[in-house]
Amino acid sequence: MEKYLENYYLWLKSPALSDDERAELKSIADNDDEIKIRFSSGLTFGTAGLRGTMKVGMNAMNVYTVAQATQGLANLIHKENRTTDGVVIACDSRNNSDLFAKVSAEVLAAADIPVWIFDELRPTPELSFAIRELGCVAGINITASHNPKQYNGYKAYWDDGAQLPPEHANTVYGEICKIDIFNDVKRLDFDTAVADGKITVIGRDMDEKYLAKVSEQLVNPDAVKAVADDLKIVYTPLHGTGHKLVPEILKRIGLKHLYRVEEQFKIDGNFPTVEKPNPEYADVFKLGIEIANSVGSNLIVATDPDADRVGVMARTKDGSFRTITGNQMGALLLDYIITAYEETNTMPPLPYAVKSIVSTELATKICEAHNVEMFNVLTGFKFIGEVIKNHEKSGEGSFLFGFEESYGYLKGTYARDKDAVVASMLICEMTAYYYAKNMTLCDALDGLFEKYGFCREANVEIYMEGVDGPQRMAALLDGMRADIPTELGGTPVKTFGDYQAEIFVDVASGEKTPTGLPRSNMLCFKLENGDVVIVRPSGTEPKVKFYFLVIAPDSNTADSRIEAYRKSLNV
Repeated sequence: MEKYLENYYLWLKSPALSDDERAELKSIADNDDEIKIRFSSGLTFGTAGLRGTMKVGMNAMNVYTVAQATQGLANLIHKENRTTDGVVIACDSRNNSDLFAKVSAEVLAAADIPVWIFDELRPTPELSFAIRELGCVAGINITASHNPKQYNGYKAYWDDGAQLPPEHANTVYGEICKIDIFNDVKRLDFDTAVADGKITVIGRDMDEKYLAKVSEQLVNPDAVKAVADDLKIVYTPLHGTGHKLVPEILKRIGLKHLYRVEEQFKIDGNFPTVEKPNPEYADVFKLGIEIANSVGSNLIVATDPDADRVGVMARTKDGSFRTITGNQMGALLLDYIITAYEETNTMPPLPYAVKSIVSTELATKICEAHNVEMFNVLTGFKFIGEVIKNHEKSGEGSFLFGFEESYGYLKGTYARDKDAVVASMLICEMTAYYYAKNMTLCDALDGLFEKYGFCREANVEIYMEGVDGPQRMAALLDGMRADIPTELGGTPVKTFGDYQAEIFVDVASGEKTPTGLPRSNMLCFKLENGDVVIVRPSGTEPKVKFYFLVIAPDSNTADSRIEAYRKSLNV
């Protein structure tokens, strides 16, 4: 019998399953492909933890895989002799998030590890903050961020508030592989553990401490107050965790006219008003645009379900609304923060910023113009956190801002993950600054292009779902490694970067130099004209992502180049 079938029948016969769970497995008895998807292998635990669809099986998010992962984390904590430091747990608004959070707490309590758990859903960045505030060894957040409703996830953090470093993630995964999912995982009843003091429920007090740190990140505390009588902003939490703290922080900085998209303030893991609860997509702003047009607002802000990402749409000169992309917002915020510090003569010593290598080079140009050092890191906010940690260890440098093109931003060192609460606050502060100058964010962005040159970034995603999805993704990248393109869209490739091999190759001479970054399954093509194309598999979804970073004289030229590169790559 095939191994996946053995696994299927092992689960089917387990007394641990409920009647409903067993019925679900029986319903796929004649669907061999579905059995393969669920039972050929388990979810892989990496530096981003776990993520998958919610259903019964090894390769899915359910109480058994969540408990097994937590047992693996508990084993790591015991190996590190850090059990007394404890773990803090949070969750988002997704279906089963609260259940998975409590299951995680039960496993840790049974392992004699103290647990702090939030009384209800909270933003991801507050979990990162709480780890540092409580002095915990680790944290767990049950969330699938902006994924569709059928997904959930398990993010594990270490004591610095950033997601697990690779060596610890590898240890957890090694422990998971040794654990029998039904017999080796111990749980203590949640209510019993609370009564015994093994689990402590936390709430508003932590919110206040977190919001105090967020408030400290204002660059100009008077910016919003100066235009508060007239400034109007629309906000939606997309059915998620931003529903309380984002309106609260905006009220505290002086915003008087915040218009809520009420339908999307309803906490609902089915996300009934959107196909995907992702603020990168213009569709999620439809209801907000209707409100903005009715009240005369120039800005709509949307945070994703776990409030670590934020997207906006801003009004243009013709009265319509335009998406400010993650790259563009990163550049706008960076420029605003630097400019505000310079105008108030409060720039901290040795300022630096951090961005991922797939993010806009416009940010690099801004830093160069203002004598701010820019650091480029791999995709994943934990790498931004590492740069902050290294600077703190050396005692040199002042962190100004970090961002990724995927709508994640951080100012301040109170947390080590992207924070849509602080970003929403800063976006509104920046909007007020430009509002006083009779400008919208679209006007401000056009000003950056006039000053630094036109930059265009585009992403293309190729989904590869199914049992053979991982193999097809690997084959695509390996094919490019085996046959390196010498040109893309008629433009010669100057340098080829293979971050898995940790080398750059000069295409003309064959000379190799190190990337200087950790190993990662990612390819980079630097073209003769300065444009960059990057290819990498997603760490959270079955897809390959193509990034096009273009610097051109104008919008039409940029779009033409991107189209030519796409045709060369057949994407």
